[in-house]
Amino acid sequence: MKPGDREELFRRFQAHNTEPTTELVYTSDFELLIAVMLSAQATDISVNKATLKLFAKANTPKKIAALGEDGLKSYIKTIGLFNSKAKHIMKTCEILMTEHNSIVPRDRKSLERLPGVGRKTANVILNTAFGEPTIAVDTHIFRLSNRLKLAPGKTVLEVEKKLLKAVPDHYKKDAHHWLILHGRYICMARTPKCATCFVNDLCPYYKKHF
Repeated sequence: MKPGDREELFRRFQAHNTEPTTELVYTSDFELLIAVMLSAQATDISVNKATLKLFAKANTPKKIAALGEDGLKSYIKTIGLFNSKAKHIMKTCEILMTEHNSIVPRDRKSLERLPGVGRKTANVILNTAFGEPTIAVDTHIFRLSNRLKLAPGKTVLEVEKKLLKAVPDHYKKDAHHWLILHGRYICMARTPKCATCFVNDLCPYYKKHF
């Protein structure tokens, strides 16, 4: 995609949604971290249903640790991979309490040291909680980056690195949310809504298939 088209793409994203954010429900950096950890291979809707009850009971590292692993599982058992996620969350809470004064760290190295927190989750936390210009590449963003030829690549890391170069700096902070929402509701995997897409004239996929 040409630089001028990239600029226009994100100008339209901004015009369409001036304040994009995650659809996960949270009220603190710690709640966001737990919600993102739970969201792997799960929908935001399913995570929000579980955390609504969980956070009402326990929304700090100390309180979740006090639940115990089985107690935590009782709140998240409707979410995929809940057994391993419970283990990771319990260990993460312990590290946050012992090493970070129960505060979510703001640097990538410390975040990725937390069990169950990989590069994608760290990117989400750095961007959504702390406003860092990171881009977390999930399946939606990976698909869009290739379809739009915005940052084509064969691996998640390759796409992420290309996006950081391709996205104009003044749009970088919100790019993650714009792309994921567009992929979730318009540029879906099997039945993309190309006819009503507000960026279809910039899209090589649309030009090829319609």
